[in-house]
Amino acid sequence: MTTIYFIRHAEADNTISDSRVRPLTQRGLDDRQLVTDFLADKKIEIVLSSPYKRAIDTIAGFADKHGFEIETIEDFRERASDSVCEYWDSDDNRSVFIPEKFADFSRRQWTDFSYTLSDGECLSEVQARNIAALNQVLERHKDKIIVIGTHGTALSTIINHYDSTYGFEDYMAMVYITPWVVRMDFDDKICRKIEKIDLFDSGTNLGSQPDHA
Repeated sequence: MTTIYFIRHAEADNTISDSRVRPLTQRGLDDRQLVTDFLADKKIEIVLSSPYKRAIDTIAGFADKHGFEIETIEDFRERASDSVCEYWDSDDNRSVFIPEKFADFSRRQWTDFSYTLSDGECLSEVQARNIAALNQVLERHKDKIIVIGTHGTALSTIINHYDSTYGFEDYMAMVYITPWVVRMDFDDKICRKIEKIDLFDSGTNLGSQPDHA
């Protein structure tokens, strides 16, 4: 049996438009301890991550404490969002995220996995590359206990691949929970169990923002 703990990153600073280098907020940096504490007794053997800074930084505390190097895998990166979810603020010379447009756009994407505009990815593309990367991990690290640093949309498409009932409402229910953990158990490449784990006693992290890219 291979066990994977997917760690959706802690709160990110969405004022930074470059998704690859977007950092955690101070709250996100503080909340990393929840991840470090949760993973402490899980007998982790392998630590992997999306190449994006916020995903790496969320699991870095655990990796550093226990002497793991984090291997980044490009295809675990988050969805490339369409610019419809942002507008250009000429005063600050930066893109600004629009939550209302993000929600509407996400609903359309979850209704039609092939839907996107010219400069982003559809969910079928996000799902295909994440599942391909996951299958490679399952081949390379069979019967290991693994951590993977990931993102909200990427992780949701992985869940949907194994549980087709997981859809837009489920996705929106976890958008504000950062960090968030999903455990999956695999027999070879067959997913036998999916467990969603909220690290917050209150059930939601109301202070966080959607991970739009």
